[in-house]
Amino acid sequence: MISTNNLNSLPNKDTLRNICKSISVLDAILSQEWEYRYYSYNQEWGENEALFEMQNGEGDHLLILFRDEGCVINGFSHELYDSEKKSPSKEKLTKRLPKLFEEFVYGEPVSTIGTTFCIWTVGLNNWQIGQIENFEDGSGDLLYIFDGNPQTYIDWAMDYYDDSYKENGIPQETVTRIYKGKTLTKEMVLSIVDEIDDWEQLARDMENIDYPYDFD
Repeated sequence: MISTNNLNSLPNKDTLRNICKSISVLDAILSQEWEYRYYSYNQEWGENEALFEMQNGEGDHLLILFRDEGCVINGFSHELYDSEKKSPSKEKLTKRLPKLFEEFVYGEPVSTIGTTFCIWTVGLNNWQIGQIENFEDGSGDLLYIFDGNPQTYIDWAMDYYDDSYKENGIPQETVTRIYKGKTLTKEMVLSIVDEIDDWEQLARDMENIDYPYDFD
C-alpha cells in the first residue's frame, strides 16, 4: 500500500499528475456540480503551478502542488489529528522541506487545513518526508487511489457516487482510456452517465484540468 512508510510505491511526479488529472476528469463527469466533487484539479492555480485537491466533506484533505521543479503533497487526516495520539509537529513533518514549497505548505489553505503528513520531490530525486517516529498519519487511506489501476477508482466511485453512473456500472474500458490520456468524447462521457446537463460547463472543466476533449 502507498504510504509514508512505502514511498517506493508512489508513482513519479509526472505519472502522479496524470492520475490526478484522470480521476478529476472522471469526478467532473460523475459530479457535474464542482462543490460536490471528491477530486479536482486546477491547472492554473498559480503562476506555473497546478493544484490537485481531495476533500471528503468529513474533514480529510489532500492537496498536491505541481511545479516544473517538483511536487509536494500535504495530507490531513482529521480522525488521527483529533485522536489522543497527536501527530508530530509540522516542523518535524516538514524537516528539510525545500524552500520552493514553504510558501505553499505554510500558507493558505494548507495552514488552516492542517498537516498530518507531507511528502515532496524535486527534480529526479526520490520522494522525501520529514522526521516521523512510528506515527500512523493516515497516508495509506488517502494515497491508495494513486496506484495507477483504473479498477481502484471504479470500485471507489461506484460506492461513493452511488446512482450517478449508468445502471450497468462504470465501464473499465472508458476509465482505462482516460487514465491513458485519450481525448474525451461525448461517447465516452455517455458510457459513464445517462446525460450531461451542461456540456459547455464540462468543456470548461476539461480546460481547467488541461485534459484533451472533443465534444463536437
